[in-house]
Amino acid sequence: MVRDACRDYDTPMIFLPLPFVCALLFLILLVQMLRQDERAWHDNPFFLLLTLYVLQSVVIGLHWGYGLKAVIPLQIVLAALAPPLAWLSFRTLTVEETGWRWDKAWPHFLPTLLALVLIFTWRAPVDLVLILTFLGYGSALAWLAYGGPDRLVAPRLDGVLRSYRSLQLTAFATLSSVVTDLAISADVALFGGAHAAAIVAGSNVVALLILGSAASVAGSSTVSKAEEEAQGPVVSEPVGMPAIVPETVEEDREVAAALDALMAGRKLYRDTDLNLGRLARKLGQPARRVSSAVNRIHGMSVSHYVNKHRIEEACRLLAATDESVINVMMEAGFLSKSNFNREFLRVTRTTPIAWRRENRLPLAAE
Repeated sequence: MVRDACRDYDTPMIFLPLPFVCALLFLILLVQMLRQDERAWHDNPFFLLLTLYVLQSVVIGLHWGYGLKAVIPLQIVLAALAPPLAWLSFRTLTVEETGWRWDKAWPHFLPTLLALVLIFTWRAPVDLVLILTFLGYGSALAWLAYGGPDRLVAPRLDGVLRSYRSLQLTAFATLSSVVTDLAISADVALFGGAHAAAIVAGSNVVALLILGSAASVAGSSTVSKAEEEAQGPVVSEPVGMPAIVPETVEEDREVAAALDALMAGRKLYRDTDLNLGRLARKLGQPARRVSSAVNRIHGMSVSHYVNKHRIEEACRLLAATDESVINVMMEAGFLSKSNFNREFLRVTRTTPIAWRRENRLPLAAE
């Protein structure tokens, strides 16, 4: 029996690097993204970003898992490509036009081209190029997040907070890569690089898990390009102006009153695909003007404003009907049960079931 056990231990095991597991996870997320929107592979920039993370995971696994040094040039190119692609993807969430224009996006890939040229000509400054690329685009992502959730026009209002959190995580992970590079340099200087492999492998896996999850969440919360095109043209802001903001309180009130009337009359909050861009189109106003008016007059973000109407509708349905909580959630305009429960608790300070128990109308109880 002991010999059999020893034979079992001597049997070679197939080694599967952890980055390969990440790649498999990202592939599953890509399939889910395609199931939600079959045009995602060419309409949704986050699909391309997640595909990049799949390739990065495989290459990192080949390098650090199996010691295959031939993939190092490809690993450098993919690393240089990730920050600008992440910034371009999240940038699409802040504009009312869907997708990106390649004729305007190509300058952002110059750092990747520079890294590729340096690999075969002058290897020494490659690390500096990567550090500056991550630092620059990480700072740009952080600045994008500084504008708050209302800066995001394209995501569904039901999931805009998740998209915003994804933006914050991506900015954090991108900037953290700079810290990792500095830690590796310190390890080389102090310990001769004894811990460099462990630092690189561990940090890459953690960063990819954060970035891949963030890209999946942000991409799945975005209304498809076909749905946006069906809504008609957007109201453009004048060239050279970052945002149109009402100049007086009276203009704020006019925009807010028009939005209130739209919510009350057409019950637009019931639209599960509603986003800030679609609201702005209905009002014939730029998105930034609508968000500014809601912030100033109602003292809340657009997502909280719409969710407040949805929760009021959910409360009415819970009190007056026998519909299940799930059906009430869908009719009120929510897609996610977790978002519904979180917003219901925020507005009413209780759960849907407890609220129905305390506020049930006699006719509904019968």
